[in-house]
Amino acid sequence: MLNGDRCPKTMLSIKDALDAVEGKWKLLILFALSSGPKRFTQLAKEVNGITDKTLSKELKSLEGNQLVKRVVYDTFPPTVEYSITSHGMSLEKVIEELHYWGLAHRKLIIGK
Repeated sequence: MLNGDRCPKTMLSIKDALDAVEGKWKLLILFALSSGPKRFTQLAKEVNGITDKTLSKELKSLEGNQLVKRVVYDTFPPTVEYSITSHGMSLEKVIEELHYWGLAHRKLIIGK
C-alpha cells in the first residue's frame, strides 16, 4: 500500500495519471482499441452511447497523451485509423483490475 510519507509526490503522480484517462469514455476507448486498430465509425459503434463530437474530443486528448495513434491513409476519401500505442497498452493491467473491481463492486452494491 502507499506510504503516507510520500503523499504529495504520490498524489501528483496519481493526478497526472487521472488527468490522462479522466472521464467516462477514455478507458472504454482504450479497451476498444486494445483488440486492434479501428476507424472512427467502428469505435463509435463499440463505445456504446458516445456521441461523435465526444469521441472526436476524447481521441484528440488520448493522442495528445500518446495513448492513441492516429494514421491518415492517402485514399479518396481519406481513411483514418486509430490504434493504441505501447504507452496506452501499459494501462492494460489497470483496465483489467478496474474490470475485476467493477464486477465485485456491482455484486456488492447491486447484488448482480
